[in-house]
Amino acid sequence: MPPERGPFWSVEASALLGRLETSSLGLPEDEAVRRRQRYGLNLLKPRKRSGKVALLLGQFKSPIILLLVFAAGLAFFLGDAADAAIILTIVLVSGLLGFWQERGAANAMERLLATVRTKAQVLREGTPAEIPVEEIVPGDVVVLSAGSSVPGDCRILESKDLFVDEATLTGETYPAEKSPGLLAAETPLAGRSNALFMGTHVISGSAKALVVLTGKYTEFGQVSEHLKLRPPETEFERGVRRFGFLLMEVTLVLLIGIFAINVWLKRPFLDAFLFALALAVGLTPQLLPAIISVNLAHGARRMALSKVIVRRLAAIENFGSMNVLCSDKTGTLTEGTVRLAAALGIDGDESEKVLRYAYLNSVNETGFVNPIDEAIRRYRQLDVAGYRKLDEVPYDFLRRRLSIVVEGGGVHLMITKGAFGNVLAACASAETPDGSIIDVATARDRLQERFKRLSGQGFRILGLACRDVGAARGITKDDEAGMTFLGFLVFSDPPKPGLAETIDNLRRLGVSLKMITGDNSLVAGHVAQGVGVARPRVLTGGELHQLSDEALLSQAGRVDVFAEVEPNQKERIIRALQKAGNVVGYMGDGVNDASALHVADVGISVDTAVDVAKEAADIVLLEKNLEVVAQGIGEGRRTFANTLKYVFMATSANFGNMFSMAGASLFLRFLPLLPKQILLTNLMTDFPEMTIATDSVDEQLIEKPRRWDIRFIRRFMVWFGLLSSLFDYLTFGVLLLILRATPEQFRTGWFVESVVSACLVVLVVRSRRPFFRSRPGRYLLLATSVVVAVTLLLPYTPAARVFAFEPLPARFLLAVAAITGVYVLAAEMAKRLFYRGLRT
Repeated sequence: MPPERGPFWSVEASALLGRLETSSLGLPEDEAVRRRQRYGLNLLKPRKRSGKVALLLGQFKSPIILLLVFAAGLAFFLGDAADAAIILTIVLVSGLLGFWQERGAANAMERLLATVRTKAQVLREGTPAEIPVEEIVPGDVVVLSAGSSVPGDCRILESKDLFVDEATLTGETYPAEKSPGLLAAETPLAGRSNALFMGTHVISGSAKALVVLTGKYTEFGQVSEHLKLRPPETEFERGVRRFGFLLMEVTLVLLIGIFAINVWLKRPFLDAFLFALALAVGLTPQLLPAIISVNLAHGARRMALSKVIVRRLAAIENFGSMNVLCSDKTGTLTEGTVRLAAALGIDGDESEKVLRYAYLNSVNETGFVNPIDEAIRRYRQLDVAGYRKLDEVPYDFLRRRLSIVVEGGGVHLMITKGAFGNVLAACASAETPDGSIIDVATARDRLQERFKRLSGQGFRILGLACRDVGAARGITKDDEAGMTFLGFLVFSDPPKPGLAETIDNLRRLGVSLKMITGDNSLVAGHVAQGVGVARPRVLTGGELHQLSDEALLSQAGRVDVFAEVEPNQKERIIRALQKAGNVVGYMGDGVNDASALHVADVGISVDTAVDVAKEAADIVLLEKNLEVVAQGIGEGRRTFANTLKYVFMATSANFGNMFSMAGASLFLRFLPLLPKQILLTNLMTDFPEMTIATDSVDEQLIEKPRRWDIRFIRRFMVWFGLLSSLFDYLTFGVLLLILRATPEQFRTGWFVESVVSACLVVLVVRSRRPFFRSRPGRYLLLATSVVVAVTLLLPYTPAARVFAFEPLPARFLLAVAAITGVYVLAAEMAKRLFYRGLRT
């Protein structure tokens, strides 16, 4: 049932609480459950969780499968009940196999995603509780802070220095200031300062807000519904779709051509129709969705063991093909534990006043939860009971400063800390250790020199300034002028031990690392040298402003460190790298990383990231560590390699066999295989392919990024398809001209040869190395062995009569074994020539 819509920003907060039958203390748990049942989950569109029946029926939605079922039903009514039953049974077994695999993959992914669900803090009768965002209901009271995603359309009940990024709805670049109040009903969206909207996120400050609308009934939900928003198609998804179209085009041509020719040859209409449909089933990659789902889910499970959680399965391929990784500095390249090393006056000596004023600023700020302020508060606890906070101007990424006003000793003092250059720019004077005030112009060169020297030693330096603002009043960012510079705050965050080896490992994997940081170029360059970059090439945010897009495109690939970068510049850097032909990953966990995570081919965040960063990411790390990323890249490439193996199998022996059968039907006086035999062939060759997710992968396929190449696949299909057809026609000649096989013996011998050769050639095409030097996975080897054994024994079992097979004389088996052995050796030689041709 939809909740009541209306201009809730124009209703008194108390009246709105009454209308939603809640209070400022939040809902009781049992009432929240009832509302969840009434309004549904807080989702923009219903979760695609296919029931068992829907998933099973989905295995039979292919038009060719439906036609085959229809034709089998027709055969049943025309008196061929046995064959119709066999065909339907094979189709059902094949569908059940796909269902079993896809169901297991879906369940596994649901369990993995549950570990990184985004949560919101709500009040349950006054007690804070964390619940998944999708469980939020109208009437809930949520508590928000910097980095929180707004979980629904809300009315603000309380707020403190609250700024919200509403760019997704309004297109406004700068954060909007929010506060409680009452507005006119006709107030436009961008002016509703007392309301918060789903799809936006908190930049700084805190709030308590009443949820009024959820899911598709929110402003963001209405926009999404109109635009039918969906995630952009990845290169992997595009490649799968193009591969499917390629095989379907070939299938359609063969289906129509073979059927028409068989009818022209005056063969029974129903037999010709069933034969053509069975051939189409053999050619159609009907297991492709199941194989891809299983491969990706298996890869996601393996990546989870490496502490990498995949939120979007299709991103695994991009993760594997990534060749540029952009990363922040703090916590990724450094230990992430920022420590205050010293509080210095302008002469470079320790200063108690600088420390006390920095402490006052940090204990009173209410914006970002950040390691800088935590480090100051940890350094030493000071007695500041004699001071009272009056106001605050939160930090933002343009000013790069944070100011608070405190009252103490009858003075109203504004204390500002931030990036050294930005703080110094707001100062007109500087204070010496003896308390004298001097013109900042006379000290500027000395201050700059001290800043460069400390930064060059790897320290992160902030500036500190103050100003008496006179009578008690509110302040704005315009008041950050005419200040007195007090000194330096010196922070240390050393590079992680062993990181140079990890970066070398990434380099061996074909992935170049680029640091993107807001820190100054001297600190960033020092850290880069500390992790093994001998002479890092550094580009600053100021220099970036001066570059055209074309100039950045040519330079981005050569730069190792982007320093002093503003948040909106991160997206520009990533786009330039992408336009240069790179697959770019971005690793970030802050509020200002969300747009970069969206734009990157692979957005990587961490489990401890702010909500908006975690939601924007394709992949979430349970540990902020580049070694974890390197392991994940390897797993991503294994997954992609195994997916391509299925493609190679579907386009080599299987394709060649079906193509040969189609050709043979034109000159033989009988069908080379009956429809039920074709379907059985297809089913038998499916079994080894379904174990491909567990197959081992050669190291050479992991050593460098690989991308989907439909031209390469087409060449592979032609090369190995022709080879398969050549040996198929050799088999036809031996069976008909040398062994003088009857139609039943021909079909039996051809069935045995096609299944056994298709299974064995899998062991050849699965690796670029010689098949005897690349050990297949245990389950693939086992499945191949079992299928070969069953195929050889089938003509000698009672089931042979069901499928119209008959026992083969020994000379037939020897001939089939000889042809198969030569085919495997020829495939190995053809593989060597094929890959050698690619290198020349």
